[in-house]
Amino acid sequence: MKAPSSLLSVGGTEEVRASWRVDNSASDVAAPLSSGESAGQQHKMAARRLLWAATCLLGACSGDQRLVQYEEDIAPVPARPQHVEGWPRDLPHLGEVSGVSVNPAGQPVIFHRGPRVWDASSFNSTNHFQHVSEGPIPVDTVLVLDPEHGSVRASWGRSLFYMPHGITISPRGDMWLTDVALHQVFKWEPGGVAPSMVFGQRLQPGSGLGHLCQPTAVAVASSGVVFIADGYCNSRVLEFSPQGVLLRVVPQPPEFLSLHVPHSLALVESLDLLCIADRENMRVVCPRAGLEGRSRREPPAVTVQEPDLGRVFAVATCGSYVYAVNGPTSPMIPVRGFTVDPLSESIVDHWQPTSTALRNPHALAVSPNGSALYVTEIMPNRVLKFALRRG
Repeated sequence: MKAPSSLLSVGGTEEVRASWRVDNSASDVAAPLSSGESAGQQHKMAARRLLWAATCLLGACSGDQRLVQYEEDIAPVPARPQHVEGWPRDLPHLGEVSGVSVNPAGQPVIFHRGPRVWDASSFNSTNHFQHVSEGPIPVDTVLVLDPEHGSVRASWGRSLFYMPHGITISPRGDMWLTDVALHQVFKWEPGGVAPSMVFGQRLQPGSGLGHLCQPTAVAVASSGVVFIADGYCNSRVLEFSPQGVLLRVVPQPPEFLSLHVPHSLALVESLDLLCIADRENMRVVCPRAGLEGRSRREPPAVTVQEPDLGRVFAVATCGSYVYAVNGPTSPMIPVRGFTVDPLSESIVDHWQPTSTALRNPHALAVSPNGSALYVTEIMPNRVLKFALRRG
């Protein structure tokens, strides 16, 4: 076999190994090859991983246990989503199911629009919501589901939201909700009777740093740092401290990164990446998150953009892999799920439900323990469960 680069040599069929010398000190790292992939694809993935490891060894990535963490995170083969037939068993009539997340107890939580529908009459040319006079949605819009049967365990959100979009639940149980009609993002703490933080101005779209315009999604780091995708109008991502202080706008000079409807966000903290479903650019793009500080020479964003990817609606992470779903793009591009490896900048798997086809996926989420994945759709308004299994 031919080595992927001059730095790499193949040892049998089990691993690719790189050796180099820095300041008269030799370094050596190996990346494992897994069964079920072509040799060329494996070598591309291994080469990317080795280059990442070399970057860590040279001190360009953060953390005291950089390589140890790296090896622990990339070693497992990604779990394949397998559709759980017959789930949910008993679920009431749903409106457009725009968002899903999973709480620390492993319960999927969905955000739906009840009787309200987003159509051509919903917003005017300046992005103002046109049905304010109808008031907020008069039904519970947040539903907590039983992970085994899919029945509703709890619900709330009646008369609070105008056009639900995204939901994210942090590791400590804080719930972040986006409303594209209100142009706001809300943080609800466990047991709270009112939001503890609000971003954006009620019913007022804008492009200034104090405004949002149809915000789509939120990602929350374990440190409490918050990323808000702002969204349909501004096509930017805002980074805030845990106290709500604006830290950064993505993209910003000298970043060569142009977003077109950042529709969903997912953090790969072990690799310090913020992965974005860049919907209308039909790609998954992952700039450096900067959770452990930023350097003057930031690497270019990781980009996954392949002919069959189409318009990417949602992303979620499990370990160092990213799961994604596309939506209707063209008759030549199937609507389905993807498993993405950011380090090789490639799609490593495709997946679908077994007894039905995905038609209009809008959101997805992975359970905290990595055992389940949930996908929600709009028209048909439904939620699907997939078991994540390896081997």
